Order: sequence, then C-alpha cells, then structure tokens
Amino acid sequence: MALSSPQILFFSTLLLGTMLSVSSTSWFGAWVGLELNLLSFIPIISSKNNQYSSEAALKYFLIQALGSSVIILSASFMLTATGPASLLLATSLLLKSGAAPFHFWFPSVMEGLQWPQAILLMTIQKIAPMSLLSYLTLNHVFPVFWAAIMLSALVGAVGGLNQTLLRKIMAYSSINHMAWMMSAILISETSWLVYFTIYCIISSSIALLFFYQEAFHVSHLLNHTNHSSPLKLLTFMSLLSLGGLPPFTGFIPKWILIQELISSGLFLILAILLMSALITLFYYLRISLTAMTISTPKTKWNSKSKGLSYLAPSILSLNVLGLLVPSILMLAV
Repeated sequence: MALSSPQILFFSTLLLGTMLSVSSTSWFGAWVGLELNLLSFIPIISSKNNQYSSEAALKYFLIQALGSSVIILSASFMLTATGPASLLLATSLLLKSGAAPFHFWFPSVMEGLQWPQAILLMTIQKIAPMSLLSYLTLNHVFPVFWAAIMLSALVGAVGGLNQTLLRKIMAYSSINHMAWMMSAILISETSWLVYFTIYCIISSSIALLFFYQEAFHVSHLLNHTNHSSPLKLLTFMSLLSLGGLPPFTGFIPKWILIQELISSGLFLILAILLMSALITLFYYLRISLTAMTISTPKTKWNSKSKGLSYLAPSILSLNVLGLLVPSILMLAV
C-alpha cells in the first residue's frame, strides 16, 4: 500500500482542507476548506485499477458540489432570515456527511472505492461537516437534527439487512453510526469527539482487515479454512466491536452516550438508537456465526494475508480494550 508522490500531496491538502474548515472563524473560510477537501479527495479515489472508481468520483463530486451550492445559497439568507438560513446550512452539511435522508449517494460511492479510500470516506471526510454541524445554533436546526437522527438510525439498520457486499454493509453501518454521532452533538462536543474517535479506530481496523484479505463479498469471508480461524475470529470480534456489543471497545462510547441521553431526557431518540443498534448487531452476528461455523476449501484470492502478522496484534488490542475498562474503573474506585 505504498503511496506515490501525487497521492501524498493530495492527502496533505485533504487534511489541510479539513483543518481549515474546523478552525475557520467564518463560514466563508469553512466553505473554502470544504472545497479544498473535495478537490483533494477526487484524485485520491480515481484509480486505474478499479473500473468503478471514475463513476464513484463523479457521483461524489456532483453531490459535494450540490452541498457547496446550498451552503452559498444559505449565506445569501443569513443576514435577512437566520432561521431558514440555518436550516439550509444544516441540510447541506447533512448531505455532505452522508446522513439520512440524504444518504442515497453514500453506499453507491462506497461500492466504487478500494478499501483505503473507503476508510477516508468513512472517517476523515466526516470530520469537517460534522464539526460545522456542531457549531450551528441548535434552537433553529433541532427539528432537522431530530429527523436526521431517527432516519439515519432506521436507514442504517434496515438497509444493511439484505446486503451481501461488505462495502455496502460498512456504508450502512456508517449511516447508523451517524445517528449516534449526531445525538452526541446534541449533548456536547466532547461526547461527539469520544464517539467519533473510537468509531474511526474500529471501522479503520475492520476495513484494513478486509483490505489485506481482499474481501469484498460475504462469501470471501466464509471461504477460509481452519488454518485461518484466528484471522476469522479477529475479523468478527472487530465487527461485533463496531456493532457495540459488550464488552468490546465499541460499547464504551455507546455506554457513555446512553447515560448522557438518559440524563438529558431524550428517551425517544435513545429508544430508536438502541433498536437500530440491535438490528445492526443482528446482521453482524449473522455474518460472524455463519463464517465461524462453516469451513470451505481454500481459495486463491487471499494473497495479502502475510501482512496481517504485524497488523493483527494491534487490531486485537484495540478491539478488546473494552474488556479491561471495568477492571480499571474498579481500581479507580
């Protein structure tokens, strides 16, 4: 996975655009950062090795350009009508981040990407829009937030049920986690940062495992022999951690957020989030139990597994860190 000089350049400008959006003191500076981020990501996802990358790049460009045009439109209303301008701004940022009901582009773009580019789309590309969402005055955009949280939870949960393509499963999982992250924004920026950081670590570890196994379909995960059962166990422990199953690491931010939502009295949002989390856990468990109980002849596509000898211990330590948290809390008490 060696990076060429142009890729390093575009990745640097992508990070620069994200930092500019997050740290800007004006909406114009934030818009400039979003545009720099967009123009840097397009060359990164365009790949000669993937025939669908050009289609994904075009879809991504059109959607992000639409979101940027809505931001400019909202700026024209900002001086005269603050409420409608804030609603338009929130809508454009939700479109850019891929939250429901503006999620229609996210799974199809994910389907055309390689795993390293998919990691960027699921993690770094969400930083700027979600940070800008947290800067909005919640009094004006609370109805939009409320609707986006409930729809993202339901779409992310139900949409992944009938999927067999791993990139689409990860896309719908990301949409579901967007609901949790937007709920965290309603509580505090600290809650959002904790949830987003742990989500990025876990989803990146799963995507790296899929990348080194060259797995793009559920059947690829099932086609392991008994010789690779530790690898299967590592993959599905990571999936269950992403689903928030106790006592893995992915449960920690959900545990914190559940307590905060109860303290804030947001019981309806919490009920929908918990219901959607159970549905996502269902399709993670369906993949995991099937793969752990079925052994099929070894296939030839698994050519990068040797690189996992260095990657596996770190991913294992990240995803089972949650097992140690009760012990640490007991010692602290």
